[in-house]
Amino acid sequence: MADDQGEQLTRAQHEQLIAELAELEGPKRKAVVEAIATARGHGDLSENFEYHAAKNEQGLLERRISILRTRLHGAKVIDEAAAAASGVVTVGATVELERDDGEKMTVEISSVGGVSPESPVGRALLGKAEGDEIDVEAPRGSWRARILSIRR
Repeated sequence: MADDQGEQLTRAQHEQLIAELAELEGPKRKAVVEAIATARGHGDLSENFEYHAAKNEQGLLERRISILRTRLHGAKVIDEAAAAASGVVTVGATVELERDDGEKMTVEISSVGGVSPESPVGRALLGKAEGDEIDVEAPRGSWRARILSIRR
């Protein structure tokens, strides 16, 4: 959860972001630089689509690198053993829910490829225990659910 303490990540999520950053700063950056150099060799830059596309790609790449560096700088790796022992939903937990309409769903609380802790569902779940009822205020409407299980 991104707050005054920084974004909370599990060890695996933290390592995933580090690996992505290394890939972007290494091979991806090198490939973009080579694409720009190749496109420059095609002549007039004012009408050179390949050059402009490569420069645009470079801008997007550098922005993603900047975002990852900022996230990692402020990130806090959680104590997963303590989180599991707490018995409540934390970052890294996989939660099985049953909505009032009978639909069952499973979500992982993660800002790296799961349900963000800052999303309506994430906010409703954090700190709750098995058996608790939650109310989710989502853009597509409100709904209620009961927590069936919490696992790591």
